[in-house]
Amino acid sequence: MVTSISVLEHKKVATLTLGCKVNQYETDGMRELLEQAGCQFVEFHQPADIYLVNTCSVTNMAERKSRQMLHRAKKLNPQAIVVAAGCYVQTVPEEVQKDLAVDLVIGNNCKKDIVRLIERYLESLCDDGCVQEQPLQETANSCVACEWIDINQTKEYENMKISHMSEHTRAYIKIQDGCNQFCSYCIIPYVRGRIRSRKLEEIIKEVKNLADNGCKEVVLTGIHLSSYGKDWQDQEVNSSKLDGTPLLQVIRAINDIEGILRIRLGSLEPRIITDEFVSELKDIPKFCPHFHLSLQSACNDTLKRMNRKYTIEEYMESCERLRRAFDRPALTTDVIVGFPGETEEEFATTCQNLELLNLYEMHVFKYSKRRGTVAEGMPNQVSESVKNSRSEVLLAMTARQKQAYEDSFRGETLQVLIEEKVEGKEGNWYTGHTERYMKVEIPSIEDICNRIVTVHW
Repeated sequence: MVTSISVLEHKKVATLTLGCKVNQYETDGMRELLEQAGCQFVEFHQPADIYLVNTCSVTNMAERKSRQMLHRAKKLNPQAIVVAAGCYVQTVPEEVQKDLAVDLVIGNNCKKDIVRLIERYLESLCDDGCVQEQPLQETANSCVACEWIDINQTKEYENMKISHMSEHTRAYIKIQDGCNQFCSYCIIPYVRGRIRSRKLEEIIKEVKNLADNGCKEVVLTGIHLSSYGKDWQDQEVNSSKLDGTPLLQVIRAINDIEGILRIRLGSLEPRIITDEFVSELKDIPKFCPHFHLSLQSACNDTLKRMNRKYTIEEYMESCERLRRAFDRPALTTDVIVGFPGETEEEFATTCQNLELLNLYEMHVFKYSKRRGTVAEGMPNQVSESVKNSRSEVLLAMTARQKQAYEDSFRGETLQVLIEEKVEGKEGNWYTGHTERYMKVEIPSIEDICNRIVTVHW
């Protein structure tokens, strides 16, 4: 029997991921597919036959970085095939197709076909390196091939999987894609499409495989994780009716998998934090009391312009529910400063409410105008200097609050999952995180990676 050999056999591939953990998961999935096709991987700064850049479009800076990395790849090896994938590609496909640094463009929901697409591109090249025919669709640049679908018409979840972690002990598991929220500042619903959920049996199969390969901790992620299962509505799923909140069903099932010691969740909407949801979570032994609740602003007037679906009062009540159920849960969030129309009074309200919330950590972002969004055309755009000053105020606040939260554990013993050895530090030092995601560095003579150790904080 003759076994066919892929044209990708022994090709050197370098990958780069920009943006969120969902993107990282999808890059890891594409890497596994390329590995199975016989590719060998090198670092992005090294010479390669193929450069794969999984791009991001969440901010203008992310788009600029995506362009820079695509051009850097072509400069590293002008003869290499540069593949652009992801959200930046989906946002401005015509622009990417005209970019002479790009050879192959892959839109979202086509990443699972990465091997077939690169193989087809390679097989279509003529002697001078140009595409003999337009293999996929007509483009402005005759040397570019594209694979595209209408993401807004996509209803099926693009199933990909990983068998090992991109990090040393922790695996990010994508279980949901798409978003139906249409916040006025956000481009993501247009580049990711409507909500789509992954089947439970596929999730469990992947996590079991990861556990067999040494994974100790999983983080469930998605574009809008709180929407997991809502696209199924009352349908029969996985041969049985969903028992309670679909997301809870996933967490309970993973809790039963031998070898997995910790379960975390990605970003959640505050309205999912109901009494029932919290009551279920606190009884799941492997669940970590670490919650990232999306906020964006702590002023109701700003939230309304953002088209967020909650009030600051509802957000505060969600935090209180978690604090009543868990001992000092780590509550983190994202906040945007300088949203169009944000007055000094609105920002002052945000600051006052954030002081009351007293969160573990805030990720502060300056508003970035996104073409194609409602906020792009809003009046009273805020100047960069004002954005900068407001950002500094919140960064100082979160540094102070984070220190106070961590100080509340002084003198206690904590469980730390050791993730990796600290490079460049004298002696044998290792780093890891507590259940509440507090980072710890400890010395050890023996290699303690991928073990949970007790630490006096």
